[in-house]
Amino acid sequence: MPAYWIAHVTVTDPDRYRDYQSLAPAAFARFGARFLARGGAAETLEGPAHARHVVIEFPDLATARACHASPEYAAARAARAGAAEVQVVIVEGL
Repeated sequence: MPAYWIAHVTVTDPDRYRDYQSLAPAAFARFGARFLARGGAAETLEGPAHARHVVIEFPDLATARACHASPEYAAARAARAGAAEVQVVIVEGL
């Protein structure tokens, strides 16, 4: 059953965030991620507002977790540190 990363992001340093954007695709490609939503128009109806929202589909929960724990994504997260406010959840699909 598929699993999804749901990320809410507010970029605070666009120049440094580009480093994350250049590194993260390697992790997503390795784990067969498929982007369902990335940026675009959004409206916050409840809770804290973020500028950007991302939904990424993975084949299953184990793969979604493995991607987040991978060395490739660790490098991307390190590059992103201090460049954005980020909340990421992994949720199992139906």
